[in-house]
Formats: sequence, structure tokens, C-alpha cells
Amino acid sequence: MSKVELQSDRIAAANLERRRNRELQRKERIFNAKVRTIGVDKDALDYQVQERRKREEKEAEELRAYAADLERQDQVACLLEQRQKQDRRQLEKAIQQFRQDFQQPESQREFDINNPNQLREQEGGQVLEGLAGQDPDSEGRRKRQQEQLREWSLQQQRELEMARQRQKYEDEQYDLSRVALASRAIELQKISEEKQRAVAIATKEFNVAKVAEAAERQQREREQEEENNRVEILNQLKAGELSVGQEESSSVVGLARLWLNKGVSAEYKQHIIDTQLQQADAKRRASVARKQQELQDDQVRVDSARAALLLERQQARISRQLRRAQDNTNAQLAEAQSAQRKFLDKQEYSNIPDDSYFSQFNTTTR
Repeated sequence: MSKVELQSDRIAAANLERRRNRELQRKERIFNAKVRTIGVDKDALDYQVQERRKREEKEAEELRAYAADLERQDQVACLLEQRQKQDRRQLEKAIQQFRQDFQQPESQREFDINNPNQLREQEGGQVLEGLAGQDPDSEGRRKRQQEQLREWSLQQQRELEMARQRQKYEDEQYDLSRVALASRAIELQKISEEKQRAVAIATKEFNVAKVAEAAERQQREREQEEENNRVEILNQLKAGELSVGQEESSSVVGLARLWLNKGVSAEYKQHIIDTQLQQADAKRRASVARKQQELQDDQVRVDSARAALLLERQQARISRQLRRAQDNTNAQLAEAQSAQRKFLDKQEYSNIPDDSYFSQFNTTTR
């Protein structure tokens, strides 16, 4: 009885302890400012937190896109500045080269800045007639300039003609090489076909010889078997007529054979011989039919192998034709692409797109 009361007391104590812990946890939730949720819509607060996080992420993404755009614009500006410097440098270089080629100090009328009248003093102090600043040798200079321009034009025409001739020669060499390669490929193909034809003929002759040899061997075996059957039948008959001994007469078989040999007429003996020959002939015909069936099976296998070989050659021929057509198509496409590249090379573009132009695309996920 005391044991039951103690167990109930333990259960009551456990229930009391559980309620006390639950009450302590409830008070902790209520009076703790960090986790208190009384009178507050927690779902709305979570939604506001999510909205704020999304807004911050969107702003950060916009800032990154803006920074990427600024960086790309800086790169474009740097590229433009470099191109401008390069163009200015090339222009200055061209001007300097032009001055070195066509504006030498010796060709100037007054090349000495400190002594402008040096040429006049060298000529003896004679003053040319005419107005101030007039060039009496302008007509000669103009003729020399025209002559020089004519020489330059002729030189350019000669260079163009030489380039045209060189391109024509290269095209002819390329065509000759293509024709040589095509003829070599045709020759190799003919050699391969001849080799395959020779192999096929040799294989056919070998198969025919083997079939003839097998037929001859079967004929000899059939004749030898018939001869053996005939000799065996005659030997059996002779042995039956001559074997009349003590051992034969003492047994039932011996008595029957003795009776057969002594009491049977010649017609019956001939009938027995004919029956045995017919049985041997039937056996021979069955063997011949079986061997003919085997020959037919061999012929079917040979025909199947020949058909498979012909089909394989046809497939190889079709593959070569397709490959040749594909090579011709590739050559035409290559010629068209080369012509298009030459045409594009002849064109002059003011704005050639570079890496900076293509880098401005697909930079963001928007």
C-alpha cells in the first residue's frame, strides 16, 4: 500500500514541476523585451524585414551596375584618349615625313631665317625684275611638279599591275595545285578499285576451284562407297555359301544360314542381292542429297559474303562521293569567304569595333 502511495506522490510532484517550469517559461517570454510578442503582429514585422532586405539588395545591385557602368565609361574614355593620342602622333609623324620628303631647306627660296637675302647676295646682289614676292620660276616649278606627279602616277600603275599579275599567278598556281591533287586522288581511287577488283576476282576463282575440288572429291567418295558396298555384298554372299562348318551348324544362326545357302533358289538369292543394292543405292542417294544440301549452304554463304562485299564497296564508293562533294562545297565556301574577306579588306571603315564596344553588352542581369 505504501508503494502505491509513493508512486502517486512522484507523479504529482512531476506534474507540479512541469507546471512550474511552464509558468517560468511563460514569464520569461512575457517579461523578456527581446522575445516578447504580446500585442505585436510578428508576420507583419517579418514581412517588413524581408521588404527592407530586398530593398537593400536592389539598391546594392543598382550601385554595382552604376559602378560597372562608370568603370566601362572610364575604359571607353581611356581607349578614346589613347586613340586620339595615337592619331595625333601618326598625324605629326606624317607631317614630319612630308616635310622631310617634300619641304627640304634646299628647295626653299629663303631658307636662312637670320639671313633672308643670302641667295641674292650669292647671285651678286642683282635684284630680279618684277613685283615683290613674285616667283619668276613658277612655270618651271609647275612643270616639274606635273612631271613628278606623272611619274608617281605611272609608278602606282606599275605597282598595281605587278600586284594584279602576282595575284593572278598565285591564283593560277592554286588552281594547278587543286587540279593536281584532284587528279592524284582520282588516280589513287582507280588504283584502289583495281586492287579491290583483282582481290574479288582472285577470291571468286579460289571459291570456284574449291567448289570444283569438293565436287570431284565427293564424286570419288561416292564411287568408292558404291564399289565398297558391291564388294561387301558379294563377299557376304560368298562367305554364306562357303561357311558351312562345325561352329555354324551348332548354332541357330548357323543352321538358318546353312538352310538359306542350301535350300534357296538362285532367283531368291538374286532378289536378296538386288534388295541390298537398292538399299545401298538409297543410302548413297541420301548421302548425295545431304552433300548437295551442304554445297548449297556453302554456296549461299559464299553468295552472302560476296553480296556483303559488294554492299561494302558500294557504301565505300558512296562515302567517297559524299566526301568529294563535301570537299567541293568546302572549297566553294572557302573561295566565297576569301572573296568576302578581300572585299572587306578593301573597304575603309572609320569606326572599327573593338573589345570595349562588345564589353558594354550583357554586363548586368536586368
